[in-house]
Amino acid sequence: MDNRYCVIMAGGIGSRFWPVSRPDMPKQFLDFLGTGSTLLQTTYDRYKSIFPKENIFVTTNVTYKNIVHSQIDIADENIICEPLRKNTAACIAYATYRINKIAPQSVIVFAPCDHLILRKEAFCSAVENAIKFAQNHEALLTIGIKPTRPETGYGYIQVTDIEEGGVNKVKTFTEKPNRELAEVFVESGEFFWNSGIFIWRTDVIIDALRKYLPEITSRFDAENNNFNTSKEAEFIEDIYPTLPNISIDYALMEKASNVYVLCSEFGWTDIGSWDSLYEISRKDHRGNADLSDTLIYDSANNIISVSPGKLAVIDGLDGYIVADSDDVLLICRKGDENRIRQIFNDVKSKFRK
Repeated sequence: MDNRYCVIMAGGIGSRFWPVSRPDMPKQFLDFLGTGSTLLQTTYDRYKSIFPKENIFVTTNVTYKNIVHSQIDIADENIICEPLRKNTAACIAYATYRINKIAPQSVIVFAPCDHLILRKEAFCSAVENAIKFAQNHEALLTIGIKPTRPETGYGYIQVTDIEEGGVNKVKTFTEKPNRELAEVFVESGEFFWNSGIFIWRTDVIIDALRKYLPEITSRFDAENNNFNTSKEAEFIEDIYPTLPNISIDYALMEKASNVYVLCSEFGWTDIGSWDSLYEISRKDHRGNADLSDTLIYDSANNIISVSPGKLAVIDGLDGYIVADSDDVLLICRKGDENRIRQIFNDVKSKFRK
């Protein structure tokens, strides 16, 4: 058990959930599901049933370190702080080098903190099976979810012939297909949703990073002796601006030949956007997901979230997001999550404060 680690990735700003998710308090630190726990707390509690808490790390931006401390019971040295947001490749490399100095050839599970898992027992069983496979194979492993609908907001993984224990060799990755292509994927039975959960031994991922991302590993290798010392923060501050801003999927998983997927079902949803939150929310007879105090007239297929203590009255809307938080009111159509990011960036540009 001591040679198994979990890294919860919690450094994003959740721009697709703007304006409720803000740069100073992004979605992972909010109770989006109305359960009384934030997404980070829910994720941490889920993995505590698999790993001892001393083997659970959280990667986040340095500005969120105090928030992480306030929400979960975690040691200071288990919070890995990035000075800049550089996407998942740099984040994963940093955490891997850090843990590899503590426990060489250990198995690490990298997990986003914005997932809803409905069947915890099945999930824990899948993670255990993934760890066993990664321990015994030089494999880059991810967990794939059997799709239940032609979802256009998720990435898809195509598999080849079935390997041992439900683990399959990956044939192709496809990121967020259009509706027509997603329908073909689901009907074929060869495609699974990409959960973004990765499992591998430290030596295997470091070898792959050295092959495909030497611009990261060359810097980390040069400073390897300084990980987990008083010099770490200083050299990370110096190195991070030079690292490429790229996801682990594009940089490595789509290129490597030893990529596998464990195909599973455990009631998984990626809570990455208003549309995905709408899918899992309770709805009225006309398809409205009301997360607030709202009076709704002649409206259908909307998701509504306004600040506590504020009454919203909605009349004549169909297929909209209505989201209010502090000094911002957002009203826009559902169905285009990139539109929210564009609006968020426009707001930053025009109203800098």
